[in-house]
Amino acid sequence: MVGDVLWNRTGLELAAMIADGEVSSREVVDAHLERIHEVNGRLNAAVLLLEDSARSAADAADRVTSAGLPTGPFHGVPMTVKDGLDLAGHATTYGVEAFAHGIATLDDPGIGRLMAAGAIPIAKTNLPEMGMRLATDNPLFGLTRNPWHPDRTAGGSSGGEASAIASGMSPMGMGTDLGGSVRNPAYCCGIAATKTSLGRLPVAGSSPNAADPMVARQLMAVAGPMARSVADLEAMLRVTIGRHPRDPRTVDVAYDGIPVARRAAIPTDLPGGPVHPDARQAVQRAADALADAGWEVVDALPPEIERCYEVWGHLLGHDFPATLIGLDDVISDAGSHLMRASIAFWPASGMASQVAHTERFRLARAWACFLDDHPVVVLPTWYQPPFDHHADLSEDPVAIRDLYDGVFTPIVPANLLGLPATQIPVGLNDGGRPLGVQFVADRHREDLTLAAATVVEAAHPPITPIDPGGG
Repeated sequence: MVGDVLWNRTGLELAAMIADGEVSSREVVDAHLERIHEVNGRLNAAVLLLEDSARSAADAADRVTSAGLPTGPFHGVPMTVKDGLDLAGHATTYGVEAFAHGIATLDDPGIGRLMAAGAIPIAKTNLPEMGMRLATDNPLFGLTRNPWHPDRTAGGSSGGEASAIASGMSPMGMGTDLGGSVRNPAYCCGIAATKTSLGRLPVAGSSPNAADPMVARQLMAVAGPMARSVADLEAMLRVTIGRHPRDPRTVDVAYDGIPVARRAAIPTDLPGGPVHPDARQAVQRAADALADAGWEVVDALPPEIERCYEVWGHLLGHDFPATLIGLDDVISDAGSHLMRASIAFWPASGMASQVAHTERFRLARAWACFLDDHPVVVLPTWYQPPFDHHADLSEDPVAIRDLYDGVFTPIVPANLLGLPATQIPVGLNDGGRPLGVQFVADRHREDLTLAAATVVEAAHPPITPIDPGGG
């Protein structure tokens, strides 16, 4: 089969083709490796190719298929792995030169579960140093570019994953999200991604650099699937969620929740800002699609979005000074820019730790009550378009605060409160940039975010993969 047909397919489509004998896993893996060689030089999304092991795994998958043995839902399908997630036998560098030889001894639990479902790692992908920038760049591997517009950011911190998936190097992968790190790059690159609820999907490192003393990360950082279709996100979640002993936050909760009203809160009076017309257009497209499908669309604003952003910042502000001291010898000034800016915006003395945690609980209760009446909330993913490379490194406090406000205001309530949030593209603007929205629901109700996303995706189908530099 022609290779370009294969790298255009979603993970589930490829799995079905392999199961039906229409194509072999080896052909699928080879097609994606060839695609990486074709386009990665322009994007720098993949930083470690696993060609030999991927081809060996594909050959083994084909033998299983030929023998008629039971297979998983992603049997023989390639995937990529963010370089901040462990893949046994390979370095987990976090984009830091000092960690380039920190070999993982165990797979990250979510990655391991995808592999148990049949997925085959073919590459590791780029991220900013320690995942601490809104853009994907580091001294070890360099800058990752956005396949839509090479002069604009691919987002961070899972920017390598998003760029790879958007350009056809991989049909799917996994990212992590403390402040939008799966949704930010998914928005910038025009793909789909879900930030899971706190405790929903395990994430744990085994490399020597995996220990994380940040309380805020323990409270708010989660993993989440990234792909080109909502169906792939759901299938990935179904095989990865659930309790794992290496992540004591995790719990066993069924994927499918109780039925609720098909009602979505879609506020028109958005707090913070300014809100770019692209963001308003994206939300309107989602609102129209839901209404056309019979959903009740209500103009209602969730509680205290700006206060959520403020409390999120203060929780990070309590952790970042000590984190910076611990990383001082290994991370660059660019890599620590978000941390240093956050300390300036939200000094640890500005809000006592006890107050921040009390506020987090109060806001969580307020949102839970709101979501009881409005099961899905639709928000812009960002208030602004993807920014030019290095704009997030500005030393102008006004410029950097404006940039952060335009990104984090709609993004971080889900992080602070442990809620699921799914980003999908909703077509392009007049200038050829992807538009994106996110769907937020109550804790452990990823099924609701994906149900709403499925409706909107039917009206605005996936826009990737594309050739880099296309518009």
